[in-house]
Amino acid sequence: MKLAPIWDPSVRKPDPKPVRVDLFPLFLGGTLVWAVAGIVCLVCYLRGVMSPRAAITCAAGVIIGAMLLVWERRERSTYRLLGKDGTATDGDGANGATPSAE
Repeated sequence: MKLAPIWDPSVRKPDPKPVRVDLFPLFLGGTLVWAVAGIVCLVCYLRGVMSPRAAITCAAGVIIGAMLLVWERRERSTYRLLGKDGTATDGDGANGATPSAE
């Protein structure tokens, strides 16, 4: 383990660039899992096997998942505009900014 960056921060390696991630499939999958679990819990509640708390918890999961899907849809334009170099582009890479030479 190298301890030089602790004593001298100037020898530290640069931070890695953030990775662009599409969260829509993740949020959609989680919301669908909560929906299926909610249906199962609702059927179990109607048969008298369990209390309504589980179905209410699943309904809350579906609502939160739906809110996350809406949030992701609104923020999608921001992270899709990020170019590979971390600067925003207008789609064809010609935004007038020149990448900095590091």
